[in-house]
Amino acid sequence: MIKFIKARWLMNIEIKIEPVEAITDYARIPISFQIKSILRVIPADKGLGGIVLSEEKVEKPYYKDYDAHPGEGPESWPGRWDISGWEMLCAYSAGRRVGGALVAYDTAGLNFLQGRKDMAALWDIRVHPEFRGHGAGAELFRRAMECAKKRGCRFLKIETQNNNVSACRFYARQGCELVAIDRRAYAGLPDETQLIWCKAIE
Repeated sequence: MIKFIKARWLMNIEIKIEPVEAITDYARIPISFQIKSILRVIPADKGLGGIVLSEEKVEKPYYKDYDAHPGEGPESWPGRWDISGWEMLCAYSAGRRVGGALVAYDTAGLNFLQGRKDMAALWDIRVHPEFRGHGAGAELFRRAMECAKKRGCRFLKIETQNNNVSACRFYARQGCELVAIDRRAYAGLPDETQLIWCKAIE
């Protein structure tokens, strides 16, 4: 029997730590993605019997762009929080900026970190659509873990949504654990469920 294996090439990726003042250049990396399926949250016995995530295809695929929401793009973050202590990682291939990640630490007003100094947040990670699936995201995640470890953090926390199935699969592959599900997290987006992932830093 002949087995056919889908070929995937890995890029030569160089990761650079850049000053957060270069956030405008970082923001030029597209973050939009196509939604072909969602993870339907199914509680059994009102949650007492557990919760199941069931992948379901959407009737008509569509695109989601987090940056398109008012006040949500990278260039808005310096006006909302003091990001001077954050670290900005940028991925390059053959001199071209193809991806990036922002790691947030103890930041006033950033409730996502729960006031904890032993926790970092992978606040943003993005890879240009032309370069997705070739190792840039995994390398950015690995370097984000290294950055958090150097800061003395014990955990890396990440937020995504149930309509970003590829991101959920990505975080699971990186060894993250799904630690929280909030079906009412987004007042303006009632059809989206917040999924919180976490990875312990060894």
